[in-house]
Order: sequence, then C-alpha cells, then structure tokens
Amino acid sequence: MRASDRAYEALRKDIVEWRLLPGQVLGEVEQSERFGISRTPIREALSRLTADGLAEAHRGRGVVVSQVSLDDVRALFELREALDCRAARLAARRRDPADFQRLATELEACVERLHGPSTDDRSAYYELVERMDRAVDDATANPYLTAAQRSLRLHLARVRKLSRTNPSRLARAAAEHAQIARAIAEGAEELAEAATRVHLANSLHAVLTTPVREWVQPAPPLDAAG
Repeated sequence: MRASDRAYEALRKDIVEWRLLPGQVLGEVEQSERFGISRTPIREALSRLTADGLAEAHRGRGVVVSQVSLDDVRALFELREALDCRAARLAARRRDPADFQRLATELEACVERLHGPSTDDRSAYYELVERMDRAVDDATANPYLTAAQRSLRLHLARVRKLSRTNPSRLARAAAEHAQIARAIAEGAEELAEAATRVHLANSLHAVLTTPVREWVQPAPPLDAAG
C-alpha cells in the first residue's frame, strides 16, 4: 500500500469512528510524524478526505474534520431512502436465498448480545451490517446503484456510529436488519422495501434525538490539535 493510501485509510477510519472529532485540525506536520512519512503523501490523503466530504479547508486552521449537521443527516437519509428501498426490492428479486438466510440468523443472534456493555459485540454487529451491504450489492447486480451506494455509505458509517452509546437502539436495529434479510431471502419485494423504510425511519429518529453534545462537539484549541 502506498504511503498516501495508508494515511488516507487510517485517517478515514479515525473520522468515521469519531476518534477524530468535527473541527479537529489535520495538521500535515503532525500527521507526517504520526505515520512516519513525508508531508507530500499526507497532503494527498487530506485532499482525498476533502473530496470525500470528511474533511474541509478552514481559513486560518488548514484542513479540519468536517462538521455533521442535522441538515446533513436529513439530506443523507433522503438519498438513502431512495437508494436502499430500490436496492432491497432488486435484491429480493435476484438474491441467493441461502446468503440472506444466514445473515438473518446471525443478525437475530446479535440482538440479545447488543444489550450488554461489550464493545466487541458492537464491532461484530457493524461488521455484520457491512457484510449485508455487500450481499445486497451483489444481489442487485447493478454497478451504477452500487457506485452510488458506496459514496453514501461512507458518510452513513460515520452517522451510524452515533448510536454506539445506545445499546437498545443497536439491538432494535439488528432486529430490523434481520427482518430485511428474511424478506430478501424469501423474495418478498414489497416486504423487503417496507422493512427497509421502517428501519430508515427509526434510524433517522435515533440520530436526530441523540443529545447534540454527544456528536456535535466544539473544535479543540488550535495548539492542542497540532
């Protein structure tokens, strides 16, 4: 992996996982020291993050982690509803039933575990959701829809982690994903779409009712951020 790719992947993960907070400065010097590489590949990585919308130029501060606003979240879910509902119908029409039956079983097994305090169970759930996303992409067999979904999911992954401190919501989300997977496995297009709409509505409500202090945080002082 090229140095710029390595830096990009690591920084992207830190932003999505909220280890780097909105407004935090991504200083070239600090990051080059962190990764043990020159500033040129860091500059390339920051440029890619900016193109993704995960970072933005800020006058007087350089490049910073982009903010997430309520308007951003609503706009993401408007697009997500259009894409995910269509994808669910196509997946139900073209799926391999066994793939989605296995996913549904694994998701159902997650429900009880997610009520506990273990962060390992939460990580396993997020990985399972990513597997389901890939399974839906494969089942739809539509490269244009998949490309549109890929860009959207980068931001949704960041927003999705806002529920990480709400075990009850994570458990309900796992149950909702299991319902979607079951509907797809059975080839029930209308049910798959309806279950997807319910899940999206509940997910949006969960994000919008998350206390603002938990996800829209002030930028750290410039000297503390490097």
